[in-house]
Amino acid sequence: MPPNKKKPRVAGRATPARRTQQLPRVAVLVDTSTSWGRRVIQGINRYARAHGPWQIFVEARGLEERLRLPPGWEGDGVIARVANAQMIEDLTRLGLPIVNVSGIQVPGSEIFPRVTSDLPAGAALALDHFLQRGFRHFAYFSLTGLSYVSVQEDAFVTAVRNADHECEVYSVTPSTGAEPDWTLDLKQLGKWLKNLPKPVGILTWNASSSREIIYACQMAGLLVPEEVAIISGADDDVLCEVLHVPLSAIHVAAEQIGERASETLDELMQGASRSRARVKAVRRPLTPILVPPLLVVTRQSTDTLAVRDPALVKALSFIRMNAAQPIQVSQVARQSGISRRALERRFLQALGRSPAGEIRRVHLERAKTLLAETVLPIPQIAEAAGFGSPEYLAYVFRNELGKTPLRYRKEIGRASVVRED
Repeated sequence: MPPNKKKPRVAGRATPARRTQQLPRVAVLVDTSTSWGRRVIQGINRYARAHGPWQIFVEARGLEERLRLPPGWEGDGVIARVANAQMIEDLTRLGLPIVNVSGIQVPGSEIFPRVTSDLPAGAALALDHFLQRGFRHFAYFSLTGLSYVSVQEDAFVTAVRNADHECEVYSVTPSTGAEPDWTLDLKQLGKWLKNLPKPVGILTWNASSSREIIYACQMAGLLVPEEVAIISGADDDVLCEVLHVPLSAIHVAAEQIGERASETLDELMQGASRSRARVKAVRRPLTPILVPPLLVVTRQSTDTLAVRDPALVKALSFIRMNAAQPIQVSQVARQSGISRRALERRFLQALGRSPAGEIRRVHLERAKTLLAETVLPIPQIAEAAGFGSPEYLAYVFRNELGKTPLRYRKEIGRASVVRED
């Protein structure tokens, strides 16, 4: 072709520049300073890669920084952690599809579709974690004036009472947001902790609140987790690990929140495109999409058994030490020093489950950890978790969780490309 002639354009095929202009432009107003925020953004990005692509606009922001769009920004939709009345006003003025991922229920924010964590489900998960370890005394460390903390507090107290136990509550006024004041009176908190029946399991809203419990225990001479076991309501990996007693925490399904929010926004943007009009905020309450948390990440703050029976302690310790091995109830009975029938009776009285049920539970927890934290194929996980075969592992997962091990791995947000054979 002569150099002075242009190459003919193929009919019906857009140029790269034109395709770029047609990509949906999505702003993400979510903080990047927490594990929760970063994982929500990862979920948004995962959805955009699978169903987009989108042009995603996000910047590094702290939890308490003001999240807003720059003047003159033009886009097609916004996913935001709507935290205050000013954000509601700013976002409503845009006339764009908006999806809220905040657990905070700011008055007026109900005009936006909301995808957030199921706080009552998280409270139930925390209680089950304590009950599985033999705890029968419970408490909640609360932050006054925060509606979302009250939702978790009420859910935990109700779940404890439904299980025929009592739950004590200690409340403090936060300094900013959901952060306890660093000058909190630890002596007063320690007095409350010392007066609680022991051993006690305590749930808090976040890692910062759990930190205060740990420091107050240290000052009061209480052992964590032997006397006071603690669960943070949110698993911020950095904040939970930096303490001298690493914190167990609820692993919120933040990636799934990001994906579900993206799916909702995508539907809204497609509807706006079809109507060729900006979507106005609907002035009526919308039913939120609640995403249940995935599991309790077990660290040192709950790595204990609230059992005083010496035979049970021996039995439970043997089961935990052999979490990677297939073991029989007869082996556990020999290690405990009592008969199998007596062992089964004591298990049911103290824990509400059989020795076989405890073996299966411990193996299942190990398998869940391996699925979440490694890329091992399913057969190797079955062997490493004491199940003996991938078929038995799959059976237990379907029976206990209603899903396959591979589905669980994908939902936990750590799935990798591995060969399943």
